[in-house]
Amino acid sequence: MISRQRLIDEFMELVQIDSESRYEQEICRVLFQKFSALGLKVEEDDTAAVTGHGAGNLFVLLEGAAGVKTPRLFFTSHMDTVSPGCKIKPQLDDDGYIRSDGTTILGSDDKAGIAAMLEAIRVIQEQQLPHGPVQFIITVGEEAGLRGARAMDPGRVNADLGYALDSNKAVGGIATTGPSQAKIVMKVIGKSAHAGVNPEEGVSAIQVAAKAIGRMSLGRIDSETTANIGSFAGGGATNIVCDNVRLDAEARSLDQAKLDRQVQSMRQALASAAADYGATAEFESEIVYPAFSHADDSLVVALAKESAEAIGCTPRTFASGGGSDANVFNSFGIPTVNLAIGYEHIHTKKEQIKADSLVKTAELVVEIITRASQSH
Repeated sequence: MISRQRLIDEFMELVQIDSESRYEQEICRVLFQKFSALGLKVEEDDTAAVTGHGAGNLFVLLEGAAGVKTPRLFFTSHMDTVSPGCKIKPQLDDDGYIRSDGTTILGSDDKAGIAAMLEAIRVIQEQQLPHGPVQFIITVGEEAGLRGARAMDPGRVNADLGYALDSNKAVGGIATTGPSQAKIVMKVIGKSAHAGVNPEEGVSAIQVAAKAIGRMSLGRIDSETTANIGSFAGGGATNIVCDNVRLDAEARSLDQAKLDRQVQSMRQALASAAADYGATAEFESEIVYPAFSHADDSLVVALAKESAEAIGCTPRTFASGGGSDANVFNSFGIPTVNLAIGYEHIHTKKEQIKADSLVKTAELVVEIITRASQSH
């Protein structure tokens, strides 16, 4: 059914197109041409003006076959990668894994998902398999905070159920639960003074920030909640008491109430430290994306489980600790889960994916589409 070599070749082609987040213009152009060449309707939205990325999101429609009644489906992957993602040199090694030459990432996150989509469309067309309407949505800026998905018009998504092809673990894994994330910016404003002449007249923003961090619960809070300080910036010359510090942080939880409590505790820690030392504190928090959760017997999950089993994979549901475009699509009111596609060690130079996983991912997409048309 799946043309293994064609799929591998296309994946190799896609990962060699530079597309680090914010620089998606070339991969967007290539994908527009590829989907159009398959006879599908392709549109690029105008979100680039909002996101500042090199392209907009792509919306691709595979029209439903005549007489086929089925839930409207969509599949989504993102076209951007993390860095270092330029001049990638992929290779299929003797152990069946595809890797880069070790100087860059591979880009299977998420070009493996895109390659699987393209192969699935070709198979459906070549074998004239029954199918309803299917939308394929390729986003920009996922690696930069889901920027493309967050900026898109929800009205462009014409589907009843959705599947993101963007999770690790073996094919057959289904992320049915994902966390909400709060992006946090904290600032401490102290008072400068000469560090050697009159330090007692200053208020060190660095010291205050350090005391605040010491009062925060960070790392693994509980089984559903995490928090992290990502950057600590401020100060300059050693002979000046630092009067300004900025902290960039995040908190995540599968439970919104727990997330709210964690954010509030971090706010209080900052405020109390600032008050103790006579500094001023600023705290800003924004929910970047909401949590989602689907029961194993829900239609979106059941269809994925049945399809995984049909292609010889073991279906397994799990809760993810990371955010994805699936969070955003769920916020649009469209039940969406994130399917595991088998990539490993993502965001590192050791990233790899089995060629067999590419094949199984494409098989899974075909099976979900055709099974939906057969059972509904």
